[in-house]
Amino acid sequence: MWVFTKHGFFSAVCARQGGGEHSQPVDPDRIMVRARLRGHLEALKKRFPELLGQCAIQEFARADYAFRIFVAKPVWSQVLAGLAEETDYDNFKSEVARHQGMAGAAYERALHDVWSVVYKLQK
Repeated sequence: MWVFTKHGFFSAVCARQGGGEHSQPVDPDRIMVRARLRGHLEALKKRFPELLGQCAIQEFARADYAFRIFVAKPVWSQVLAGLAEETDYDNFKSEVARHQGMAGAAYERALHDVWSVVYKLQK
């Protein structure tokens, strides 16, 4: 699942068992939350310190998502519920710009690009 939030962009998938090698089966009880920017995971951990504070950000330099944390599925469900509860804006891209300011300019531009590509599905 892709999750775009005012804190950043995340790809959440089931982790693999064992050391996480592709040859290992999926672990349906553990989620790997991946990000392209370390700052996005840092912001998520800051927002949910009681749930994610102990999760170490691991770096996988040659992977398509270089930064990852691993959490139990019920913990990830709580994070998603918390993100839904904090929604208090009527325009997501504008909220990202307000929340992240100049530091999030590249993320905001990427959101506009994603919006544009997905809008074509409606046509």
